Amino acid sequence: MGSKHQTTLLDRARDELFSHVIRCDVLEAHMDDRAEWLADTMDFMAHRYPQLGELELAQLEVMGKRFIKPAIPHGADTTATNRKKWQKATPVVDPAVSAEGSAEAETEAETATAAETATEDEVAEAAEPQLATAAAS
Repeated sequence: MGSKHQTTLLDRARDELFSHVIRCDVLEAHMDDRAEWLADTMDFMAHRYPQLGELELAQLEVMGKRFIKPAIPHGADTTATNRKKWQKATPVVDPAVSAEGSAEAETEAETATAAETATEDEVAEAAEPQLATAAAS
């Protein structure tokens, strides 16, 4: 039995990225290290798959970010049956945030994080001009 759709270049790049995450034990690393690893790996993926456009690379990066920071953490210790336990776990505290002015620093950090992460809507909005140009050609 074959697949119902043909595998695209983006599908292959996604599968390779996820494979690298698992092989390199990225999910065991601290979040800062994960982000740095993903940035380096995205540079590698852009060179490995030069046929991918900017939009596809952005989509690949969003998929990678979601995979390395899932809504429900990976592992046997984090299941729906023990959700309250792992949700109560102490959140990672940014050492740059001091006791004084921590609310301001946290707000700035949240704003910076939100600015770095493209949402599906933002990716779709970025694609619209490219799709219109491609359709006009």
